[in-house]
Amino acid sequence: MDYPLQQLLQVIADFMLPFTRVAAMMFIMAAFGAKNIPTRVKTAYCAAFIVMVMPVVPPVRDVNLMSLNLVVQVIQQIIIGLAIGFISQIFIQAFVTAGQVLATQTGLGFAALADPVNGVSVPAIGQFYLILATLLFLVYDGHLAMFQLMMFSFESLPIQGQWLDVNKYWQIAEFGGWIIVTALAITMAPVTAMLVVNIAFGVLTRTAPQLNIFSIGMPISMIAGLLIMYLTLDTFLYHFNLNWQYSIDYACRLVGC
Repeated sequence: MDYPLQQLLQVIADFMLPFTRVAAMMFIMAAFGAKNIPTRVKTAYCAAFIVMVMPVVPPVRDVNLMSLNLVVQVIQQIIIGLAIGFISQIFIQAFVTAGQVLATQTGLGFAALADPVNGVSVPAIGQFYLILATLLFLVYDGHLAMFQLMMFSFESLPIQGQWLDVNKYWQIAEFGGWIIVTALAITMAPVTAMLVVNIAFGVLTRTAPQLNIFSIGMPISMIAGLLIMYLTLDTFLYHFNLNWQYSIDYACRLVGC
């Protein structure tokens, strides 16, 4: 059986360009972009997704796999995919930052674990918040929402269409500031409670100078920090829902859906 060359090139282009956009999002997206997930597994997920959505994605026009124009189009798809996946990564990193701030204030910052997502060492509380946020991300079908946004992007930002508006790059950078706002909102109550504990230690030092505050202060601070974190953990779900809705709305505005 003979296959026309032009038809074969058309199939390759229809697969390669959408695959590039989805792969760029997958390799940076929350949960699926972790470094401990093998690259072959991520590539297989992207290929399976593209095979399923190829019938509904508009075909590529003027196929020429050996042209400079195709290289530019591949770069365009990578930028769009990274922009979509970066929104979910910022959303997850907000909770990691909150855990790091809380660990520093409670004296638990010395307990560090390897972060499988970023490949660096982070405090244990930050790792706990990362695992909790990632599990909630999957429970609330956050990965399905990201793939749905990807499908909307093929309509609002079609292949061989326009690039992202320049102002949207600045909006993505501004959205990164949401990490600090979210981390401050999550840790406001625990940090305030730890401030009260530290003030109590200061008063105790003035009233009983013979006590060795360095020997009893650290254990009590760690126990109080764990207790305060446990008592304020019920607000985690509230902040997760609030920030997830904000992130989805922002991603929708980014892709124009």
